[in-house]
Amino acid sequence: MYKLVAIDLDGTMLNSYGVVTNNTKEVIKETIKKGTDVIIASGRPIDSIKTIAKEIGSDKYFIAGNGALIYDIKQDKIIYDKYMSKEKVLEIIKICEENSIAYNVYTDKTILATSLKYNVLYYHKENLKKEENKKTNINIVKNMYEYVKEMKEERFLKITVCDETKSVFNSIIKKLRQIEEIEVLDVLHMSRKIIKQGTKDVTIEYFYTEISSKNVDKWYAIEYLMELLNLKTQEIITIGDNINDKKMIEQAGLGIAMKGSTPVVTRNSKLYNRIYK
Repeated sequence: MYKLVAIDLDGTMLNSYGVVTNNTKEVIKETIKKGTDVIIASGRPIDSIKTIAKEIGSDKYFIAGNGALIYDIKQDKIIYDKYMSKEKVLEIIKICEENSIAYNVYTDKTILATSLKYNVLYYHKENLKKEENKKTNINIVKNMYEYVKEMKEERFLKITVCDETKSVFNSIIKKLRQIEEIEVLDVLHMSRKIIKQGTKDVTIEYFYTEISSKNVDKWYAIEYLMELLNLKTQEIITIGDNINDKKMIEQAGLGIAMKGSTPVVTRNSKLYNRIYK
């Protein structure tokens, strides 16, 4: 019997508009009712995940920042973390600023951005449909380097780097890979999201990567939960669509890749199927 299901959000549990459909909610709640825990495993920060976890009836744990932390919902606290150092964050910011490329800094509480573009614009549009206490916290900062430098207690989960032009994007990736003690996700395709502008659907497309501290991965966070909950690998199901889901799809007892997943994932997953869409 499977005892734990770990599900990615964007491109997996959420539809193209960033919504959990009623059908998906019903399936998840029924799964939990039958005795299998369902947890979210996402790249998003804590507050952005909390709302969705409550919506689907998941009340034990979730994984945030691509595995940078595990949050205990009942105890309302972080029980596992692998943060990026401020020094590494500042080093990455400097490179992005020098090359005039868009980037965002994710802390455990908020997303820091210099403008509303790409993935942050998508989250902003999501927020317009949410109650105030359910919104993803986005902080627009003019001088990111100085702002981060002066921060005292924030904990850094990851940095996302985005651009519409592949040649520009590939150039910045080469520079970022020269930094030691970080992981640069090898994303090979454009991200495609849909937002509403009035009554029209507008597509946002961009190349992106996600940068975290060394040895941060959703699967490593799942392994921590397995030990905590005395679970075996064959009792775990994982569901995802992107490179940051690759390891958990490959290592779980049953790994499921969404239809439309990045080819890097579908070539290696144990099962390629369409679910929750």
